[in-house]
Amino acid sequence: QLQLVESGGGLVQAGGSLRLSCAVSGRTFSNYAVGWFRQAPGKEREFVTGISWSGGATYYADSVKGRFTISRDNAKKMVYLQMNSLKPEDTAIYYCAGDYSDHVPYGYKYWGQGTQVTVTS
Repeated sequence: QLQLVESGGGLVQAGGSLRLSCAVSGRTFSNYAVGWFRQAPGKEREFVTGISWSGGATYYADSVKGRFTISRDNAKKMVYLQMNSLKPEDTAIYYCAGDYSDHVPYGYKYWGQGTQVTVTS
């Protein structure tokens, strides 16, 4: 199994930037994909971005394309979400999720506890 812990959330003004981190532990010797999801109050959880084990494949929701970048450092067992040009509608709890896959799934088995991102106008 995988354990994932998010960090880096906080309060930022619209147009600003924030970098979220996801520390992964557990059975990390098998290939695993990592995704970021977010959930705003009263809204469904939505897929934000995902990255394959090698980092060679990434996917982004249309709402964040060109603004967010996912990356990973497998030696450090870390995954990052660089968020630029933040908008108030990006306000949500952001979750890091992982699953064993050679691709980038939309559904993930293992989840972190989330980190709050608040973007003020």
